[in-house]
Amino acid sequence: MFENKRKLIENLTGVNSSKLNYYLELKEINKLIELQNSRLAIINQLAKDINIDMSFTDILDRVYDKLPAVIKCDFLAIALLENDELVLSAVSPKTGYVGKTIPASSVLWEVIDTGENRAYDLPEAYCDLVQDGLLCEWDLRSLTVNPLFVQGKVIGILIIGNLVWHHYSEADLSFSAQLADQLAVCIANARLYKQVLRGKSEWEETFSAVSEPIFLVDLNYNILRGNEHFTDFVNSPAEIEGKKCYELLWGKAAKCEDCFLETVVGTSKAAYYQKQLDSGTILDVFCYPVVNEHNEIYAVIQQIKDVTEREKMKAQLVQSAKLAAIGEMAAGVAHELNNPMTVMIGNAQLLLRELYEKDEDDSTSEILQDIVSCGLRCKKIIQNLLSFSRQDSYPYTSTNLNDVVEHALSLTKYQINNNNIDITFAAAKNIPPVFANTHQLEQVIINFLLNARDALDTDLGREKCVEILTSVREDELGHRWAMVSVRDNGPGILPENLTKIFNPFFTSKEASKGTGLGLSVSLGIAQAHNGTIEVDSETGRGSKFTLVLPVEENNTE
Repeated sequence: MFENKRKLIENLTGVNSSKLNYYLELKEINKLIELQNSRLAIINQLAKDINIDMSFTDILDRVYDKLPAVIKCDFLAIALLENDELVLSAVSPKTGYVGKTIPASSVLWEVIDTGENRAYDLPEAYCDLVQDGLLCEWDLRSLTVNPLFVQGKVIGILIIGNLVWHHYSEADLSFSAQLADQLAVCIANARLYKQVLRGKSEWEETFSAVSEPIFLVDLNYNILRGNEHFTDFVNSPAEIEGKKCYELLWGKAAKCEDCFLETVVGTSKAAYYQKQLDSGTILDVFCYPVVNEHNEIYAVIQQIKDVTEREKMKAQLVQSAKLAAIGEMAAGVAHELNNPMTVMIGNAQLLLRELYEKDEDDSTSEILQDIVSCGLRCKKIIQNLLSFSRQDSYPYTSTNLNDVVEHALSLTKYQINNNNIDITFAAAKNIPPVFANTHQLEQVIINFLLNARDALDTDLGREKCVEILTSVREDELGHRWAMVSVRDNGPGILPENLTKIFNPFFTSKEASKGTGLGLSVSLGIAQAHNGTIEVDSETGRGSKFTLVLPVEENNTE
């Protein structure tokens, strides 16, 4: 009995008691160490699991799933400052509170104002004291609230809540502070990623919104990327990869001789040039240097703009200016010549009348008759020239192509015959009319005739001939077309030039003989009349240009 009492006393007060306390304390310390290690492991694992492209809600859900193993958590939320308001950005478990503003009277603002970690035990009368509706609705009793710091500035708070009073210790508050620091880093990275992503998206949208093709080319002439408007060059973006700019854009096996990429790199300035393709398309090409953070050029942006229509309009404006000058000159010529010509014709007719009254028939009357005839012819030529120069004032009317050819010949026949060129006109009988601007069609035919004259300006060792003929044809769909053809037996057009002759400003003539606008403007006139111009040429044997126009509708001839 006594021995049992002694052992009991020793266990309570002696050596055995000290050993027991020591082991209990050691066990408690180990438990705390294990808990701390678990908490650190969770923070490290979260750092690995959270991606910068995750939303705040996804980030918080990932944290909420891990926390129960290391800290009691019935509620988890992130509230961020937005325009001086504290707004709930993410809540777990999911509720309808996301997007709500935390009132300024809330105790949560203390952490924003002080930047200190706080733990709160909320009395039942809390709602009555501070009128914080959100905390009351959550029915929380214990809170840890930690500031989220980014670059030394509070951007929001992390809230961990519990339904039990007096639950969170200093160790819990320390852990929640560590967790808040890690989440602040994640939030900062996510925001930075969104800014970069938004900037990238805005740049790509801007890149694609440009209506012309844009390419990014490196210094080795490789096309790195292009916008969506590159269908003139490739069928899909995949075709760009690994392509050289001179191959894809210009169809060459080696870099262009006048490569502007080298010019941009050499001068560090933007460059511009105009390029005309074999198809006749005219392109404006703008080159801009792209520099890195060291202000070194590492690529060049090429913007390509199709200006074919603009150049055609420019050519037409030039031609209109020429016609306007001709009109002013013709008006002056008509004014200066019509009066003396009228006097000459009138006096000759008076003398003829006196001879007729005297019933005299001699050589004098023939001379006077020639004077009257030539005077009338001169007046007609002057009037034709004046009418031709004022063609814009004439509307579209029902037009006979034979009459148009006759009128054009009256203006050009002398020039052609003066070059020892034999000219013939084979007019089709009963040719149906076309709906057209008569004087614009005259301009096209005169251009054909003058080009034929210039083609026969050299000694060919054979008789020089120009043949004009009108005709009608019917296509496979039953549509009828009226045509005027001008054929010469000159040297013909070189095959490599056949695709270029309608390009504005292209000419094979000497600078003093042509501007390269005639055929371009003529094609524009033909297309404005829903027609076209056909070319048939053989080197050494001559050329034939044919104006093809649709027959006037409802015509049954």
